[in-house]
Amino acid sequence: MHTTLLIMAAGLGSRYGGNKQVDHMGPNGEILMEYSIHDALKAGFDQVVFVIKRAMADTFKAQIGDKIADKCKVVYAFQEYDSLPDGFVPPEGRSKPYGTVHAVLCAEEAIDGPFAVINADDYYGQDAFATMAASLRTLAGQEKAASMVAYDLKNTVSDFGSVTRGVCEKDGSGHLLRVTETYKIKPAPDGTIRDYQSDPEGVKLDPDALVSMNFWGFTPWIFEAGKRRLSAFLQDGSGDPLKKEYVLPTLVDELMREEELTVDVLNTHAVWFGITYQEDKPLVQEALRKLHAAGAYPEKL
Repeated sequence: MHTTLLIMAAGLGSRYGGNKQVDHMGPNGEILMEYSIHDALKAGFDQVVFVIKRAMADTFKAQIGDKIADKCKVVYAFQEYDSLPDGFVPPEGRSKPYGTVHAVLCAEEAIDGPFAVINADDYYGQDAFATMAASLRTLAGQEKAASMVAYDLKNTVSDFGSVTRGVCEKDGSGHLLRVTETYKIKPAPDGTIRDYQSDPEGVKLDPDALVSMNFWGFTPWIFEAGKRRLSAFLQDGSGDPLKKEYVLPTLVDELMREEELTVDVLNTHAVWFGITYQEDKPLVQEALRKLHAAGAYPEKL
């Protein structure tokens, strides 16, 4: 049984203005995925599954896959409309992927045990991967169980525009109670952090609230549950048919409420950072430079 890291990299990066998944961020031209893969392999992961668009396959193989093929098993899964459940056909004019739930489902054939899921364009930190690897060992043999690495909201916003975050609540035992996908979070002029989705004045959020950055640990049970839910979502006539997406925080929240899924919230000392807008890039580059200078990473990955 492999210890698998699933990297979701099929998004269009529309707010960023290009394929941020393969943009150079590190001091020697490294891309953010290289840091996640380095940290995952160090933590004991031995298989990496890239979920990508077929058109991106050659780029991924040349820039990433071929470079790590001697260190772990590498698998490519393709997030395309032809893999939607029940033969669903998207409406004419749709070009966006259907979200992170579909991304995970596309990798089902490559996964034989508990696995971790991350975004391609985020930096999660070394301790986060070590913590998740330990969690996956506890998930082995279970079904309705999962885990999530949580980060503080105040450390995940951008000064250059709104971001989407899964705002979480947990109980006294460290189990996730609910996760609410919140779409228009950004710092306000008064220094608070607010959600502007439905209120032009913004709803104030707790800066220390825990948020999901799509670093999940799942068992294979998630595949059948996800297919059922995604199929219902696609058949539902509500929402903009050209833009709506079904995302992991929404799936997890539904499964906790309706199918008794238990999710452990994992504590970590790791610091998250990522790219949403082009203006975020210099900040990420400087953070990575400092990590290299401090010896957290070799001179060149």
